[in-house]
Amino acid sequence: MKIKWKITFNSAAVLGFSLICLIATLLGIATKGAITEKFFMTYHSRWTDPLTYLRFVTHVFGHASWEHFIANVSYILLLGPLLEEKYGTKTLIQMIAITAVITAVINYIFFPHIALCGSSGVVFAFILLASFTSFRQGEIPLTFILVAVIYLGYQVAQGLTVKDNISNMAHIIGGIVGAVIGYLLNQKKGKSY
Repeated sequence: MKIKWKITFNSAAVLGFSLICLIATLLGIATKGAITEKFFMTYHSRWTDPLTYLRFVTHVFGHASWEHFIANVSYILLLGPLLEEKYGTKTLIQMIAITAVITAVINYIFFPHIALCGSSGVVFAFILLASFTSFRQGEIPLTFILVAVIYLGYQVAQGLTVKDNISNMAHIIGGIVGAVIGYLLNQKKGKSY
């Protein structure tokens, strides 16, 4: 018996997000960062500039380099389909948007001299949300505690001790957003998985 294999479009939000990131990154590379800076990077710009608000969302699509893109999108493609299957396409898109806006606003207010681009906040939101997959009412999964301590603890330590171009703030805020959303979604369902 011969098995017929076919490629399936299994995760609309994740594949769509990854494709937009790819296009934004390629445009940024092709223009030596000009497109990235104009549309896919959030920084302290005037409140009267409409692009300020657009960049609050679109900064998660742009990446500073090909390596930056691959590092983030690899995690998104690994974790995203599982999360999209569990929580749904609409919920995952909302989570990406919430993570983007919260990290951008916090960056804008508290770090006015730092530009932010890339989907690492979304990656950390996915990582923490994924640790809630075995959540049951009245319980806190040990995997969640370990992930929170390892990933978020490491980001706090890095943020305090290492000076580089990596936004540990976006990682931490993304992780917190993922944890809160994971908790709320599983509380709302009110049942075991």
